[in-house]
Amino acid sequence: MTDEPLRIFLVAGEPSGDVLGGRLMIALKNAMDGNVQFMGVGGPAMQAQGLKSLFPMAELSVMGIVEILPHARLLFRRMRETAAAIDQASPDAVVTIDAPAFAHGVVKRIRNANLPRIHYVAPQLWAWRPWRVHKFKRHFHHLLALLPFEPAWFARHGVDCRFVGHPVVESEIADADGAAFRARHGIDPDAMAICVLPGSRKGEVSRLSQPFRETLARLRERYPDLIAVIPTIPNVSDLVRSFANDLPLPAIITDKPGEKFSAMAACNVGLAASGTVTLELSLAGVPYVVGYRLSPITWYLAKPLFRIPYANLINLTAGREIVPEFLQSKCCAVELCDGVSKLIEGDGAVQVAETRPALREMGLGGPPPSQRAARAVLEIAQAASADERKFAG
Repeated sequence: MTDEPLRIFLVAGEPSGDVLGGRLMIALKNAMDGNVQFMGVGGPAMQAQGLKSLFPMAELSVMGIVEILPHARLLFRRMRETAAAIDQASPDAVVTIDAPAFAHGVVKRIRNANLPRIHYVAPQLWAWRPWRVHKFKRHFHHLLALLPFEPAWFARHGVDCRFVGHPVVESEIADADGAAFRARHGIDPDAMAICVLPGSRKGEVSRLSQPFRETLARLRERYPDLIAVIPTIPNVSDLVRSFANDLPLPAIITDKPGEKFSAMAACNVGLAASGTVTLELSLAGVPYVVGYRLSPITWYLAKPLFRIPYANLINLTAGREIVPEFLQSKCCAVELCDGVSKLIEGDGAVQVAETRPALREMGLGGPPPSQRAARAVLEIAQAASADERKFAG
């Protein structure tokens, strides 16, 4: 590399990817002593590190076969605009972060075929629709994996994939102070608190509001002092507040990033949508159940493609159900209430102990995943630059 700053084009499409992108930017700045420039699409975390997003990232946070249809025209336009911006900028590397559908749409429109294309968060093709690996092989040069067994799987299909660790192990959960959160929000130290996490997407919150609300009503009958603690994020906070207004128990809502983990640590048990947030609960030592629903049509179309017995990553890593899962028709008040009650009555301690080995396999105790990811991006960009100079010479 020359004395010119490293130029990285980043594309994140949803809140979890924005967090990954923000951490990656910090790690790259540290590795390059600040001699790096960023362009692309991102949310608050990436913008806090200096990224000027081409357009609001929230436009891309759509999930599901049916749900995406009303937004298709806008999404395709944003794909074209992003690819055109990459062509104009001619960066040292492009890093797309999660949101694979949008990432594919962007990179296949890039004109420079030799521009290094890195996708951060290797898709779980080993879990469903493995034939898509050829699409990733065609569109991306490198993948960064969160799970240690993924590089070997992709290597068998001729795709360069590097394990960097799951970002959950890099969270600030160690600094969480549940007791201080309780005191700050007037929660009695002996009160039963449940962490309620209905999703980070509007569709998730809408679909889970009814079963979660009914579940909390049943739990309140069993545990009269029950209080709901609801950490959320800005893009769905209005929906979450509307959901909380109709709850039959006291609810404390926070959308402050700095309070998220303390809010979790303040709770005795959790009720959560499937997603990264469940791993955060595991890291916080909070036992929980998973409830999730897709739209009926999306579920009908997608179910035959799944090749895994569980949705939760802890369960997948362990090969058995440590965290109770209630999906689709099982995501109802009767089953969710019983699942949470069992945790409160004693099963929770067992779950907490059994999640630790899975977290260690994801990188807990090793180098921070963002540092590993930054190192991989630098190696890839430097190798591409060296090849370009060699070819030019």
